Amino acid sequence: MSDSQALPAIFSDIPSARQGLLLLVEILLLAGIVYALAGRAATVRPPPVVADVAVKSAPAPAPSPAAPQAAVEASRTSAEIPSAEILTPRMRAALDYASRRYRVSAEALAPIFAAVQRTARDLRLDPLLVVAVVGIESGFNPFSESAMGAQGLMQVIPRYHRDKLPEDAGRLHLFDPVANIRVGTLALHEYISRSGDVVDGLQEFAGNPDDPEQAYAAKVLAEKERLESAALHHAPSRSPVHAAGPT
Repeated sequence: MSDSQALPAIFSDIPSARQGLLLLVEILLLAGIVYALAGRAATVRPPPVVADVAVKSAPAPAPSPAAPQAAVEASRTSAEIPSAEILTPRMRAALDYASRRYRVSAEALAPIFAAVQRTARDLRLDPLLVVAVVGIESGFNPFSESAMGAQGLMQVIPRYHRDKLPEDAGRLHLFDPVANIRVGTLALHEYISRSGDVVDGLQEFAGNPDDPEQAYAAKVLAEKERLESAALHHAPSRSPVHAAGPT
């Protein structure tokens, strides 16, 4: 074959060679892309699962039924106490006596005596009579409870005095000293007014109106006499005693 005949044959094969070269380049590019993707998949890890995500998304636990209901009720009742209920000299002397006799801090007794003074004044009862009942019934222990279910300072049985309790009163309401004094003094006033006599009213308050010896009334009135004697002969501290109210 002459040179003039071979040249056209070579040039005729150029398009085929060009297509093959392009195909090879495409294959190499595709292989590079696959290799790159494979390498990235090997190095990239899914984000770790954070443990607290489940905790944060979980619903908050329901409040315990044993919430400090007593504390809530006490704060509500204590809000009714004036910021400074100044005790009379008679009540201050009785407080000093009760603090020594029952071995209770005078500071702890101050709000109790203030509640007695205020409630007895509202109901026109002698406050020392109420103080005597508290001493006999509980010894000034606001958390005392009898086998019969009598509660608090004046040993009030809730089921007998539901009409004197607030509608929203919980089962621990009467362990609040101020609330107990209020309900107990209301009950005592009711019994005395109904019977027309302090002795008979005290016996009814004790749940023993038919006692011929009237032993309960005798104990309370004897304690009241001791309080009266303390008020007459004991010189209390000159600084006035206040019932601490809410700040």
